[in-house]
Amino acid sequence: MKYLLALLLSLPLVSLAEEADTPRTLEEKIKAALADERRTEKDTARDANRKPLETLQFFRMTDDMTVLELLPGGGWYTRILGPVLEENGKLYLSIGTNNAAKLIENNPGFGSTEVIPFDGAGRSEIEERRYTVPEFSFGVRKVDLALTFRNMHNFDAPGRANINAAVFEALKKGGLYGVVDHTRRHMQPDGTEVWRRIDPVQVIKEVEAAGFRFVDYSDLHYKPDDELRYEVGRKSVTGNTDRFTLLFEKP
Repeated sequence: MKYLLALLLSLPLVSLAEEADTPRTLEEKIKAALADERRTEKDTARDANRKPLETLQFFRMTDDMTVLELLPGGGWYTRILGPVLEENGKLYLSIGTNNAAKLIENNPGFGSTEVIPFDGAGRSEIEERRYTVPEFSFGVRKVDLALTFRNMHNFDAPGRANINAAVFEALKKGGLYGVVDHTRRHMQPDGTEVWRRIDPVQVIKEVEAAGFRFVDYSDLHYKPDDELRYEVGRKSVTGNTDRFTLLFEKP
């Protein structure tokens, strides 16, 4: 009898141990990263608008991928991607990484995050307010997924072409390229009110020109009440800009 009792008492402990050893899903890892106490109130206030879980799921990310994040800026997505990929994957950051580099230095959650140095960006001589980059290489290969969030509008046409070509070179065959940016009306002329927007049809054509295949789009960040007429930083628009979400594949 006492042997049976001992066996019964041991069962919950075994179950708990097995549960603890069960790998967390991508969704659980993203939610844990979003709940990290190191994220600021300013960061968490943007979660509902930016929908990182749904966005990364749309981009088909898994926690064992090698991911390249372009222009991480202040590191809003880096704070999510680094911890999610730390155990089984790899995160590279490149172009405009000064703030993100300080973020990951000696901080837990970024053990597999690495900065690829890049100092080739300069002011465009052909498009006002924009930057350009020469032909270049990230120096890595067989990347599974490249991501850029609200950045393509910052570069002139040659700069975007060179970025797309470098991403194509870095990705493995079948690798994915996810692009999010503020929407401009198709063929709308450039101007002070729309310079931080870009035509999604133009982006598709440019990325395809680099050799990619257009795979899918999402309306995750579609905002029907954004008139696509005003500067994205205006108080009446900021936080409610319509953004296109595009996915490409390297054939």
